[in-house]
Amino acid sequence: MTSSIWTEKYRPTSFSEVRGQKDIVEKVEAFVKSGNMPHLLFSGPAGVGKTTLALVIAKELFGENWRANVLELNASDERGIDVIRVKVKDFARTKAIGDVPFKLIYLDESDALTKEAQQALRRTMENYTRTCRFILSCNYSSKILDPIQSRCAVFRFKPLSKEEINEVINEIIKKEGSDLSQSNSPEVKDALFEVSGGDCRRLTNVMQSCFAIKKEGISLTPEDIYSMASVAKPKEINEVLSYAAKGDFLSSRKKLLDIMLQYGLSGLDVIKQIQKEIWNISLDDQRKVQLVDKCGEVEFRMVEGSDEYVQLESFLAFVVLVGQKV
Repeated sequence: MTSSIWTEKYRPTSFSEVRGQKDIVEKVEAFVKSGNMPHLLFSGPAGVGKTTLALVIAKELFGENWRANVLELNASDERGIDVIRVKVKDFARTKAIGDVPFKLIYLDESDALTKEAQQALRRTMENYTRTCRFILSCNYSSKILDPIQSRCAVFRFKPLSKEEINEVINEIIKKEGSDLSQSNSPEVKDALFEVSGGDCRRLTNVMQSCFAIKKEGISLTPEDIYSMASVAKPKEINEVLSYAAKGDFLSSRKKLLDIMLQYGLSGLDVIKQIQKEIWNISLDDQRKVQLVDKCGEVEFRMVEGSDEYVQLESFLAFVVLVGQKV
């Protein structure tokens, strides 16, 4: 959970306020209205509403008593078998306060649990079904044991769409005051969507940071957004690739190094942006596919420890060779 003031301020408190994931929200809301629900497994990228929806479920079920009936653990901090055997079991075996017959245990980042802890969790989910329901949240459901997945209703979250991100931006601008409305332009919204990648938490953090340093009466620009998010502008990445595709390796290399120094980007950051921008350069589709394939190879080598500058120059050289093929 992030420490951003804005993220907590704009966290939804009811199902109607949750942005995106419409199908998932409708199904979960039906569970809550029925007064009963299965164990739930929320899977998806960061910042798309998994923790938010879990908290909304707790508040809708228990009302004012929700804190007494919910145990929230982050499995990336407490990932061993003792957590399941002690904390989770002790909480699960006691009765809930209020009319709801079960408590909630929310395990965030549960894909970080060790295999032994997951085996212990599997038995705990079986033994305390009458008094407890589990909500597991993870980025990669493949890291959760199959027996646990089969005990849960699995919901796969997706990044927020451009329209949903724009709704969040409009809501923040409206509630924060008129001085922010000067920055309510399509270009700024496009930049915010580009840097957030559908991650609502990253969106609010970037907006808060930008408006905190903005002088009063001065509008926010796309350049401010990219600079604050430490992301190169798509146009600049396009120029790097275009130089290389035309055979001008030296200009391409110089432009890339300037971008990395200007924004403080790592090699992995750059190669991911390059992969997105490949489809916007003037090459035929077959060559673009070759470049995307090369991106995957270069990223793998960087992750394995290769020098990022050598790998990026190697990639630009490959773009030159591909661009010169007839």
